[in-house]
Amino acid sequence: MIEPLLPVRDPRRAGRPLKFPRRLIVDTVLYVLVSGCAWRLVPHDLAPWDAAYRWFRAWTADGTWNRVHDTLRERVRVADGRDPQPSAAVLDSQSARSHQGGQAIGYDAGKRVRGRKRHLLVDTCGLVLRAVVHSASVQDRAGAKLVLAGIRSSFPQVGLVWVDGGYVNVVDAGLVGWAAEHEGLEIVAVPRNADVKGFRVLPRRWVVERTFSWLGRCRRLARDYERKTAHAEAMIKVAMIRLMAARLAGEEIEPHGPVETEAARRLADDLKNE
Repeated sequence: MIEPLLPVRDPRRAGRPLKFPRRLIVDTVLYVLVSGCAWRLVPHDLAPWDAAYRWFRAWTADGTWNRVHDTLRERVRVADGRDPQPSAAVLDSQSARSHQGGQAIGYDAGKRVRGRKRHLLVDTCGLVLRAVVHSASVQDRAGAKLVLAGIRSSFPQVGLVWVDGGYVNVVDAGLVGWAAEHEGLEIVAVPRNADVKGFRVLPRRWVVERTFSWLGRCRRLARDYERKTAHAEAMIKVAMIRLMAARLAGEEIEPHGPVETEAARRLADDLKNE
């Protein structure tokens, strides 16, 4: 499924023939993603780390990972009996500690985390529509504008976005007006009940939380190890490519833990009601 979507070498442009199969390159990138090891610690039965990293960097720069991700997302939606283009989305962010220096490193005073924020916009199935990695010091409302800017050009049918209460409050409700005026989006906040203590699955918001849980299965994403934000965004896309390829191949992924079990039950109930 992935091979036809990768760029094809043009022999008319000269250059050496490929020394390592592209399947081996993809397997090496996935090994780094899932195991969380450093590039230089890749086992010898895979592609050399410098070759795999070179291809990972090249496919990030030319948008190959984005093209593969978007194509697989549409195929997964069609396989689920849905329209390839979503009409609603869920937005949330996650602060990740940075292992070392690099681009856009900041401090999130609310979460007390030094690193970056991963801002995800997902559809109602939990599939990523857009991922933006920025400094953890950027407020959620400002980061949301980075994610939603120009979203209608890529997803013209999206008209509703669910967010948590941090994006819309009595202090600053500018995101709602900005989204309606510039992007034609309706922002709906799903607040948390302050009287309820402990874990609680919130309507709609649990979808994006489950997506963060999916990403957490890949140990490379447990912390932010990338020096460039473009590479951090690419690793998110590669993680979703791995998940969607497994679905299209018919591999059953069982939920792990109480959060994913409850999310799977609620998703089944939503699909039944539809």
